[in-house]
Parts: sequence; structure tokens; C-alpha cells
Amino acid sequence: MPIVISEFISLDGVVQAPGGPQEDTDGGFAHGGWTHPFFDPEIVGGAFDAALEGADALLFGRRTWQTMAGAWPERAGDPFADRMNSVRKYVVSGTLGDADTKAWDNTLLVPAAGAVAELRGLSASEGGNLLVMGSPTLARTLLGEGLVDELRLIVMPVVLGGGKSIFPDGGTKTTFELVSTTASDAGAQVCVYRRAAGQ
Repeated sequence: MPIVISEFISLDGVVQAPGGPQEDTDGGFAHGGWTHPFFDPEIVGGAFDAALEGADALLFGRRTWQTMAGAWPERAGDPFADRMNSVRKYVVSGTLGDADTKAWDNTLLVPAAGAVAELRGLSASEGGNLLVMGSPTLARTLLGEGLVDELRLIVMPVVLGGGKSIFPDGGTKTTFELVSTTASDAGAQVCVYRRAAGQ
């Protein structure tokens, strides 16, 4: 199952709290909801539709999963929401229990203590994409472990001056190849990168 990371990202590499003011205020982050002026249904929305359509399962960190589990189950009725709710989901957590996962259908818990080994096994198994949305701490770990096969970055034309990033800072070099890029009228660019052969 190829691991694919899909993120809203600013020009200075920030991915924190794209959806709303109270989504994630860690570190005093005050720009929550920064993607809204640049979102359009066709290019940006279409990028998420395409990513979800190609996924056999979703993979989340605890905080992102809890945010999603609090929002999506009540949105049944449109194809994107129905797919979000029905697809298999994994959540990596050291604090959630199996009973907590009942808040969102088809969720399986991946205990944080052995998560890298379990995700390495999932990545090596047969299947469609394992899609990560948000979850910057998890995304950073996956990149650091060399487990990411594809990056789908929705680059917004804004500099945020600080915040959470998905990129590890351990000095490891990994080369990706640009597969496609699509620009919206609002200045967002959807850039798809695949890990280069031999990486």
C-alpha cells in the first residue's frame, strides 16, 4: 500500500490549522483557517476528491482523527462524506483505546509504541493507497522513516511566518519527482511528487 501524504501547505512550509481558527493553536499559532481565501471547489477540492478516490484506507494522527471524527459522521449524504465515513481508517495514538475508535466507523487503532513497524508492514502489503491527511507529526515521522511514496502538496500563496511543518530536520536527503502541477485562479497550486527510483 503506497503511503501518500496530502497537505495544504504555505509558501514557507507551514501546514498547521488550515481549516479553522481553533483547529490547532499550539505554539500560539494565530492564523487558523488560512487556506479559505485560496480554496476553490474545482482545483483544490478536486485534488482531495482524487486523493480520496485512489485510497484504500486513511491514516491519521490522534489530533487530526479526533477533529475528523467530530465532523464527518454527521455529514452523510454527499459522495465525498460517504466515502470518508465508509473507507477503512487507521489512527496512531498512545492515548486512545479501542473503545474510542467507535466514534468513527471503520477505524482501527495503531498503538504509538509499535506504529512505525506496523505502518512499514502495511506499506509493504498489497492494496491501494494509504492516504494521510493533515497529521503533521505523523507525516514528519513517515518522511523521516523513508515510508512516503507520494506527496500531494496544495501550495497556497501565503507566508505564515512559523508553525508546524511535515518535513523532518534530521539532515536526510530524499529526492522526489514532480508528476503534475495544476494552478487555480486563486493562486493555489496542486503539486504531486513521487519518490524517485532508488530512494
